[in-house]
Amino acid sequence: MDILLLSRIQFAANISFHILFPTITIALGWVLLFFKLRFNRTQDRKWMDLYLFWVKVFALSFALGVVSGITMSFQFGTNWPGFMEVVGNVAGPLLAYEVLTAFFLEAVFLGIMLFGASRVPGWLHTLATFLVAFGTTMSAFWILVLNSWMHTPAGHELRDGVVYAADWWAIIFNPSMPYRLVHMLLASGLTVAFLIAGLSAWRWLRQDRTPAVATGLRFGLTLGALLIPLQILAGDMHGLNTLEHQPAKVAAMEGNWETRGNVPLLLFALPDEAARENRFEIGIPSIASVILKHDPAGVVPGLNDFVAEDGSVLHPPVSAVFWSFRIMVGIGMLMLVVSWGGVWLIRRRGVEGLPRPALWGLAGMSFAGWGATLAGWYTTEIGRQPWLVHGVLTVKEAVGDVAAGMVLSTLIAYLVVYALLIAAYLGVLFHLAAKAGQPAKPALQPSLQPAE
Repeated sequence: MDILLLSRIQFAANISFHILFPTITIALGWVLLFFKLRFNRTQDRKWMDLYLFWVKVFALSFALGVVSGITMSFQFGTNWPGFMEVVGNVAGPLLAYEVLTAFFLEAVFLGIMLFGASRVPGWLHTLATFLVAFGTTMSAFWILVLNSWMHTPAGHELRDGVVYAADWWAIIFNPSMPYRLVHMLLASGLTVAFLIAGLSAWRWLRQDRTPAVATGLRFGLTLGALLIPLQILAGDMHGLNTLEHQPAKVAAMEGNWETRGNVPLLLFALPDEAARENRFEIGIPSIASVILKHDPAGVVPGLNDFVAEDGSVLHPPVSAVFWSFRIMVGIGMLMLVVSWGGVWLIRRRGVEGLPRPALWGLAGMSFAGWGATLAGWYTTEIGRQPWLVHGVLTVKEAVGDVAAGMVLSTLIAYLVVYALLIAAYLGVLFHLAAKAGQPAKPALQPSLQPAE
């Protein structure tokens, strides 16, 4: 089998598994801080009940994120040695900054956050929660700096085929970094919003009618309703930035083969790369031009502009990018309808008046954020092909000379382990939710200290 394809699949499997957990912890840290501050201010027990439940979810997600991240980082040396050989002078320091400024904060204060509610002064526990939340965000910042630089490299110079940093300010604040960072932070917020609302709805269906459950359901829906319009706006701005710097990716996202104006927004199509056309198109006339150029006659680049004279294509695989983009947008639109509809129902009827179909719908949306995040990452990462660092290093140039059988066997092992870990994670999550409504034994109830 093709070593390049196997290595790409293996890295995709690793990063797909890994990203699930930071997507939760990035925003959940700040949500926990909000719960703790509300408890400090009101002394209402429901806020601490929310904190004590969701901090367990944070710890579980954090542990799996760390372990899978370490596994993924080893592949830079085993499967992709060309990456560090060429761009290690930029990638190495950025990864080190992530460890120094973020991981240490999380590692040092996580213990206080998890076990210190009844053992340290309230102000110290609140501070530990803030520092862990800040650490997760800084971790995301440095990783997204590196990822953004790989899409829109800047501030570097190439000497003898090796990249050297020339301007760290330009490297860190490269053209796509602000858009990518905001888009990811909002995606994490939406993931957590629907996880809280969905799991709270599931607990409500199981007759767990405690104040914490009702508050969690209302909080999750409200947070989702507030964030989804911001995500739509951020996504639009990110798309315009991508059009400027990676037009081939946008052409694949839109399934547009010829550079032209009045490009329709395709709701459905089957891109045929061999015939270089779409089959069974269903679209809305001129709307893609309106979105991308703010003009119905706006000219949108076509995929046929990215074909070399020898016939080789210089654009990403069309079908994968086309459909992953639509899955991401489709889930986003569903989030908009569900969150706004849920908030409207709660305002009219209260949590107690939510119909069972609505509660089951919310429970089914618990992990909608995972689906949207994965689809978005597939869009942006497959859309970068054939480049690993855009315009600097191709994927083919970076892959290592490893036996295909070795990559295949480790890929199978990874998939088996990841399947078991996902099943265990979900099992523990719903087990925690099922037990949360049961009264705790007196010896296990924390002696909570308010902030001083």
